[in-house]
Amino acid sequence: MATTQLTPGVRIQGSEVFDLASSWRGYRINKMCNALSQATNREAFQRDEEAFLAAHGLNEQEKQLVRQRDFSGLLAAGGNIYFLLKLGVVTGNGLYKMGAKMRGETYEQFLATRNDAGAT
Repeated sequence: MATTQLTPGVRIQGSEVFDLASSWRGYRINKMCNALSQATNREAFQRDEEAFLAAHGLNEQEKQLVRQRDFSGLLAAGGNIYFLLKLGVVTGNGLYKMGAKMRGETYEQFLATRNDAGAT
C-alpha cells in the first residue's frame, strides 16, 4: 500500500514544529536535557531530580512536565526531541516508550504497530 504524501509546507494536525520560537521557549528544558550528556549530570539527576531541575532554572510548569514524564507536553513547551531523548534514557523511557506515551498507548501496544505497513 502506497503512503500518501502531504503537500510540502502543510502542517500535520497535532504535530509540533521545532522552530526559532520553540527554541527560545524551550531553552531551559533543552539546556537541562543536554546536560544529561555527561555522566556526572546523569548521576546528579538520579540522585536528586528536584535539585537538578532547580539548578537548571526550570519554572514550575516545566518541572511538572519533567516529573510527569510528559514528553508531548515537553515538546509543546519547546523541547527538542533530540534533547528529550537524553531525558528519556535517564528516566527509563527510550524512544519507543516515549512514542507510546505520546500516542496514549502501552509500550506493548506501540510495539505491535512498528511492523504494520503505514504505521504512524
